[in-house]
Amino acid sequence: MVPLLSNGKNNMRKFFVKNENRKQDKIEILGSDVNHIKNVLRLKMGDEIQICNQDTSQNYICEILKIENHLIETKILKEMEAVAEGNIELHIFQGLPKADKMELIIQKGTELGVSKFIPVAFKRCVAKLSLKDEMKKIERWQKIAEVAAKQSHRDKVPQIECQLKVIDICALISTYDFVLLAYEGEMQNSIKKELLQIKSTKQNLKIGVVIGPEGGIEEQEVEVLKQAGAKVVSLGKRILRTETVTLQVSSIIMYELEN
Repeated sequence: MVPLLSNGKNNMRKFFVKNENRKQDKIEILGSDVNHIKNVLRLKMGDEIQICNQDTSQNYICEILKIENHLIETKILKEMEAVAEGNIELHIFQGLPKADKMELIIQKGTELGVSKFIPVAFKRCVAKLSLKDEMKKIERWQKIAEVAAKQSHRDKVPQIECQLKVIDICALISTYDFVLLAYEGEMQNSIKKELLQIKSTKQNLKIGVVIGPEGGIEEQEVEVLKQAGAKVVSLGKRILRTETVTLQVSSIIMYELEN
């Protein structure tokens, strides 16, 4: 019996696998999830879990058949419709923040429906991400995204990309339906006004949002992005912290545009 929340949604523990983990009507779970299932959740053979194929977003209710040291074998009992992903593919180009703020941004952004996070090296970034440390950071951030995706019952784990520069963003803008640039110096075009225009277009949208670091974005960088096609928007009269901007913009976009 599948336990349900009061709103009717499945409250079962969720795990992500790749295509190659499925063998006919069986699905194998490998890696750190084995220890979590075995020693943290203390699940047993016969218990049911939810598994999502992150390559296809297909969900399954599965019964645990076998628990080994490095492998959990399950049997598919039922296929479930993927309902957690909407019509908006939202990518955040995040100015690299200090300390552990990026972890907060990724965790909460994942819960809000962000599909991809791209750290950006703006001129005013206080934090620096060296090539030596980049892969370790991305690996950690990717794990945070996966844990948040499990908790919020996403059907996809957001991707964490390698660090980009402003010139790199400019080269990508044409691949999006819209790219918004949140800038405190913008006095005319509000995000509300821009989203009203976006709502009149097609339903399935790929949207990028560029957000500066603690020190903000230099005027020259703003102009370069604007010339490349980014829509510069104001978020209001108050100056927000970079992590607050990310969560506010993600929430607004999903509320206004997501089916």
